[in-house]
Amino acid sequence: MHTRRTHRRTRTGSTRFRGALLAAALLATACSAGGASTSAGSPAARAVGSTEAATAALTPLPQATPSELSPYYEQKLAWRDCGVPGFQCATMKAPLDYAKPGEGDVRLAVARKKATGPGKRLGSLLVNPGGPGGSAIGYLQQYAGIGYPAKVRAQYDMVAVDPRGVARSEPVECLDGPEMDAYTQTDVTPDDAGETDELVDAYKEFAEGCGADAPKLLRHVSTVEAARDMDVLRAVLGDEKLTYVGASYGTFLGATYAGLFPDRTGRLVLDGAMDPSLPARRLNLEQTEGFETAFQSFAKDCVRQPDCPLGDKNTAPDQVGKNLKSFFDDLDAKPLPAGDADGRKLTESLATTGVIAAMYDEGAWQQLRESLTSAIKEKDGAGLLILSDSYYEREADGGYSNLMFANAAVNCLDLPAAFSSPDEVRDALPEFEKASPVFGEGLAWSSLNCAYWPVKPTGEPHRIEAAGATPIVVVGTTRDPATPYRWAEALSDQLASGHLLTYEGDGHTAYGRGSSCIDSAINTYLLRGTAPEDGKRCS
Repeated sequence: MHTRRTHRRTRTGSTRFRGALLAAALLATACSAGGASTSAGSPAARAVGSTEAATAALTPLPQATPSELSPYYEQKLAWRDCGVPGFQCATMKAPLDYAKPGEGDVRLAVARKKATGPGKRLGSLLVNPGGPGGSAIGYLQQYAGIGYPAKVRAQYDMVAVDPRGVARSEPVECLDGPEMDAYTQTDVTPDDAGETDELVDAYKEFAEGCGADAPKLLRHVSTVEAARDMDVLRAVLGDEKLTYVGASYGTFLGATYAGLFPDRTGRLVLDGAMDPSLPARRLNLEQTEGFETAFQSFAKDCVRQPDCPLGDKNTAPDQVGKNLKSFFDDLDAKPLPAGDADGRKLTESLATTGVIAAMYDEGAWQQLRESLTSAIKEKDGAGLLILSDSYYEREADGGYSNLMFANAAVNCLDLPAAFSSPDEVRDALPEFEKASPVFGEGLAWSSLNCAYWPVKPTGEPHRIEAAGATPIVVVGTTRDPATPYRWAEALSDQLASGHLLTYEGDGHTAYGRGSSCIDSAINTYLLRGTAPEDGKRCS
């Protein structure tokens, strides 16, 4: 759910802001929140049922590093110039399969910006923006390494590693630009058997493309394996414990690390938290509710503005949603021109993605109003297409980053599919549409994509307790669209040393979004090790 991580953006969809990718849009399933593989500390038992939360906890790995992994833990990184002033880059090796480390490596891209001083150096601070599929290095170079508080950057080496299969770390590729264009325009609210078949065919083509590109790697991009890679990096950097800030899906990655290595867990900030105990269907359903909550907040604000195209001050919020849904239905019948150089029009699916992209940050609401006004009143879909393209990370030349490819690869490996057939989706539609009259139908059908994945999942829902870890700060935003607040409550309850920090507000994640209360609490924790009081609330 791409997260975001979001860690905020100046334009909707940028790496800084999106941390969670979800069942929104055609491609992504809910941000993965499950996934221990049998080679890496698996849950004690499988979850029961399709909607129940898991009760089994992730099992920590032995404290002693196996001798066959010593070459990885003892490797030396050769740092070089990145081409970005102030940053250094290196390549780290990790075993493709931790259960069989002698059968090949995966090469992981690492970047850092050394502590600027003055003050005592506190070690390395690893950051991850979410997704899954977001480039941690891009996030570091574009935001964290220059935008985190100066006191934090003064005392920490700011570090990032692109997880396996992501961006610079042997990226998973599935479709070329034109194929991806077609894929993102596929109707995700099928009206008949023919449109349902087209949607299923699109999912199958996407999955086949991923499987053909990297058949071995696709079996080894789980969150557990990425967490184990972070422990190798911790050791290579010379840190006794991991200090980490993860957003959105990055919270699941960080919590997984804590569950596997509680004795090596240092100061962890998990912002926009996910609940690892939920199965995929439940995750997608609750995320659907999250986007409805965010949309209702947008709707209330919209009707107070003079340029709201969905109603005025006398329009009830639920009617705003009905007006938007009516607009989507019109697009389903007749897409709008968008002035696109490649001839694309604004379809229902692209417009929905554009609206969802703007839900991540209330700073994008004005842009959304303007784009909707152009589309509804002027029949110009360009603005919403720009929002959609930013979400998908479509480049000006028509190419795409590998964000969405990696997103599906990780999600479909971490958890069993939410649905196994179109019939199951149809049966669930009333529940999803109740959760969100605006987005429910499309998000339900978007949850079908893992049903056709070429690799079987290795993970299951599970609790993460990390008994023995130092205090871990879990941050939740009350009207977060992509990682609902209840997930932060759940994760902080699961973690034996969890401290819940609440931001009462809109948007995805909280750190660095303008709340001095939130920022002060997290900065104090990172610099002094003093966690905020469990249950502290900020606005």
